[in-house]
Amino acid sequence: MQSERTLVLIKPDAVQRGLVGEIVGRLERRGLHPVGIKLMKVTTAMAERHYGEHRDKPFFGGLVEFITSSPVVAMVWEGPGAVALVRTMMGTTNPQSSPPGTIRGDLAVSLAMNVIHGSDSPQSAAREVAIFFSEKELLDWESSGAGWILSDD
Repeated sequence: MQSERTLVLIKPDAVQRGLVGEIVGRLERRGLHPVGIKLMKVTTAMAERHYGEHRDKPFFGGLVEFITSSPVVAMVWEGPGAVALVRTMMGTTNPQSSPPGTIRGDLAVSLAMNVIHGSDSPQSAAREVAIFFSEKELLDWESSGAGWILSDD
């Protein structure tokens, strides 16, 4: 399976509840490698770009308001089938229907506060990663798993 990258956001509710370590640990234990991590405040412009496909839906304003309400942890994870793996680990958007063992099934409290975002396709991942990270902020993980390769630029 081809290695790919995916965007993961630990949303404001999870940051506020101190769940960052729990979520990062779950991703690491599944064999994914972090290639970019930062604590940040999402701007309204970034949020509107990120949720752009929902612009005409009634919940768009609420999405933007929530993701900009307090800091998030933005991350890029890499590994074989990373997009699908993260989506499976997250569970369904509504935590009430997410099975135990998934991040949302174990940690989320409501549909509005569902602790995590993950890209839904490799194409979305590429678009979303570019919203939150510049190329210079991302490290290359050697495919053999031997270690990090840091570029000089």
